[in-house]
Amino acid sequence: MTLQQFIAQWQDDNDTVPVYTSGSTGKPKLMHAEKARMRASAMMTCKALQLQPGDKALICLPMDYIAGKMMVVRSLTCGLQMIEVEPSGHPLASVSDAEDIAFVAMVPLQVYNSLSCEEECRKLMAIKNLLIGGGAIDKEMEERLRTFPNAVWSSYGMTETLSHIALRKVNDNVNDNDNVNDNDNVNDNDNLGWYMPLPGVAVSLADDGCLVIDAPQVCQAVLHTNDIAEIASRDGYLRFRIIGRKDNVICSGGVKIQIEEVEQALAPHIPCPFVITKRPSEKYGEEVVMLAEQADIDHLFMLCRNVLPRYWQPKAIISVSKVPMTATGKPARAEAQKIASGEI
Repeated sequence: MTLQQFIAQWQDDNDTVPVYTSGSTGKPKLMHAEKARMRASAMMTCKALQLQPGDKALICLPMDYIAGKMMVVRSLTCGLQMIEVEPSGHPLASVSDAEDIAFVAMVPLQVYNSLSCEEECRKLMAIKNLLIGGGAIDKEMEERLRTFPNAVWSSYGMTETLSHIALRKVNDNVNDNDNVNDNDNVNDNDNLGWYMPLPGVAVSLADDGCLVIDAPQVCQAVLHTNDIAEIASRDGYLRFRIIGRKDNVICSGGVKIQIEEVEQALAPHIPCPFVITKRPSEKYGEEVVMLAEQADIDHLFMLCRNVLPRYWQPKAIISVSKVPMTATGKPARAEAQKIASGEI
């Protein structure tokens, strides 16, 4: 879908917009997002980031998913000036140095590529509000972003919540826009990994430890997520951090292993793209498997033994031509599990 096609869809007489989920844990699902709630979400974001009418917003995400659609809705709802570029891994390559961009949303891959090019990195640093969503920010990238002179935000949300419902300031040295929940003390070293819900959003934990979101402005029903979370109170505000997904737990030999924790532990040490998944095991019930691109398997086994606890270490490492990813840059978990199990 093009930008012009979505704008026409947005301006038609229908009360909803069709949108597909990202498909990170299975086949993308079609849902119908209410335009009124999309407007409410847009206003929440623009208020939190103190965006003003006339501010320039870079549109560089595909219109097929909620993240790209919401960038347009924010612009139309709050009077932002849209600068459109073709969605790609290098969204800043064609952007002029003269553009004073106040706001952009990118996925981690786009940020990674921009950081890798001196000219694009300079443009990235000049953006007043860089919002990163659609996937985790690894430690090395976060360390670089923490030195940026303007605000860098990590977002938490999903298609069902019409993009993000919580933000985390990545670079603690920047004190602008500290009005997520109007809390002036959320941007220090103790903020690492913790998200602050936007005003009007309440969070709690279900009995299984998963995050529950009550955001009536953007989601009609209370949403029980599959994200295992921790909630803590600070200065009278509830904040949360994500441990991993409930459906990304590997039960191996009676030990519960969180896939995301294994990936985070390995990320600084593995020299190639990889993903952790699982497959059935007669001995262990389930066992840890790594998929890695063009891998030196013996070397990877050695690295895993040096870095991981014994029960976390992969029982198998499979070399693949490309690690399965979704269109939005997330690991395609269901496809990875099928590869590990020999189904595809």
